[in-house]
Amino acid sequence: MKSSMMIVGAFVVGCLVSYFDLLPAWLDSGSVVMWVLYALMIQVGMSIGSDPRLKEILQTLSFRLLLLPCATIIGTFVAVALISVVIARWSLFDLLAVGSGMGYYSLSSILITSLKEPALGAAAAAELGTIALIANVLREMYTLLLAPLMVRWFSPVAPICSGGATTMDVTLPVITRYSGKDWVFVSIVHGILVDFSVPFFVSLFCSL
Repeated sequence: MKSSMMIVGAFVVGCLVSYFDLLPAWLDSGSVVMWVLYALMIQVGMSIGSDPRLKEILQTLSFRLLLLPCATIIGTFVAVALISVVIARWSLFDLLAVGSGMGYYSLSSILITSLKEPALGAAAAAELGTIALIANVLREMYTLLLAPLMVRWFSPVAPICSGGATTMDVTLPVITRYSGKDWVFVSIVHGILVDFSVPFFVSLFCSL
C-alpha cells in the first residue's frame, strides 16, 4: 500500500511540475521518452533473467500452469470490451491497450503515449497514457487491499488473476498471506508470463 501511494504521489508531482512549466526543455522530447522506454524494457529483462528461480520455473512449466495467465489475460480483455460499451471517448482497441498493461503501469503508460502519438496527437496520446497509468495503479492497489475478500468470496487464485503482472513482486506478499504458501510458485510463474505479454499486447492494440 505504501509503495502504491508513493507511485500516486510521484505522478501528482509530475503533473504539477508540467502544469507550472517547471520541466526542463530537454526532458520534453520524444527521444527522452523512448530512451526511458528502452531502459524499462532492459529492466524487465534483467529482473526476470536474474531471478534465481527462473531455471526451476522453466523446468517445471506445464500446460495446466499456463491456463491461469491465459485466464487472466482473456478475462481482462472481456471486462474491457464490456466497459467499452459505455465509454464513447475511446475506441475498443484504445481501451484494450490500456487493459493490456495488466497492472504494469510504468511500461504500459509510456508505450501507449509513444505509440499512439502519431495517430491521436500528443495531447490525446498523453491523456490515454495517463488513463493507463491510473487504471493499472488502481489494479495493483485494489489487489493489495481486497485480496482477503477475494479469497473469501471467490478462491485462492482470485488475487493472482487480479494482480496481473504484479504477482511476481509487489502483490506476492499479500497473495502468500491470504491465498497460502502453496500458491507462491504459481503466482511467480503467472506474474512472469503476464509480464511478458504486456509489451506485445499493448503494441498490438495500439497499432489497430
